[in-house]
Amino acid sequence: MSHIPQGGYKIPVCRPKLGESEYRVVNQCLKDGWVSGISPYVERFEADFAKFCGAKYGVACNSGTTALQLALATLGIGEGDEVIIPTFTMIATPNAVTYTGAKPVLVDAEDRTWNIDVDKIRAAVTSKTKAIMPVHTYGHPADMGPITELAEERGIFVVEDAAESHGAEYRGRRTGGLSDIGCFSFYANKIITTGEGGMLVTNSEEYAEKAKWLRAHAFGREGKHFYHEALGFGYRLSGLQAALGLGQMEHIDEFVAVRRRNASLYNSFLKELGGKVSLPPEAPWAKNIYWMYSILVEDSFGISRQGLMDRLERDGVETRTFFYPVHAQPIYANLGIPGAYPVADAISRKGMNLPSGNDLTEDEVEFVCERIKACAKGSQ
Repeated sequence: MSHIPQGGYKIPVCRPKLGESEYRVVNQCLKDGWVSGISPYVERFEADFAKFCGAKYGVACNSGTTALQLALATLGIGEGDEVIIPTFTMIATPNAVTYTGAKPVLVDAEDRTWNIDVDKIRAAVTSKTKAIMPVHTYGHPADMGPITELAEERGIFVVEDAAESHGAEYRGRRTGGLSDIGCFSFYANKIITTGEGGMLVTNSEEYAEKAKWLRAHAFGREGKHFYHEALGFGYRLSGLQAALGLGQMEHIDEFVAVRRRNASLYNSFLKELGGKVSLPPEAPWAKNIYWMYSILVEDSFGISRQGLMDRLERDGVETRTFFYPVHAQPIYANLGIPGAYPVADAISRKGMNLPSGNDLTEDEVEFVCERIKACAKGSQ
């Protein structure tokens, strides 16, 4: 078996895969000199990624977090407003809401997909609710149909936190293009990367133009360049980063296929553990792109999640815990209802992410699974 930990080598949770296409486009960008945020490389990247998502417009920015905040600001959400989010999510989701002055309102996860429990959203809607922000957790799309139906009924916006779901599909449509605005991250561990970076996509020309205006300090129009009528932001993506993204876009279908292939391998190797480990979900209506291959270490496994992570670390396998729910974060201790989020608490306690990168080999997947199965046997 090749590519297994030897001599200090470690299988990482996730790393980018970069090659000739990335070098070629970045080098051309350097030669052309279009390295700032005002660059045809940015425009090309926006157009290419929006088309991939099935959306008309893309607005690139410097992180997934700023994409979320920019989306909310574009929709006019601010002080006194409420935005419904899942409590089981990465901290960027509530932070983006808080940055606008609005209040995050928390909803539990559901155990079928680990995404926001759509059956509990309605009870969270108040007269102050201005948006619902579902998260496509670990690459599995949220159940968007009931969410968009409720939003339409109540006259509120939907903003997808699609940071982890490039290429995932809900009933045959890709995430990001299922709502008013979809927001992505291009951090180094994502399906494609610009190092740091993000993008919002939308089918609304009005939202796209406003987002681009706010993204660059809301500079004045009609010849009044240094004249500002709104509070804007310094959230542009550089031309160099966009060039890297364009190189990555040449391989995005391949990267999605690799994640799904490796997930299938993981499933085949780990299924013999039965109820000791719960494997990641894929609903019948969904295409999960397995941004992270995520498992739940059940109490019947024999050792704790942390015990398993420690053993894998000694064997040269890097892992990560699941997110801590928002209601369990010290900075959001004033949010939520005690005891109201049992599913999020359970999956957060039991969940761990295994190596999932675009360059992960079949041998490495098999090695990781062998070590997990050995730990399960050793605990008996």
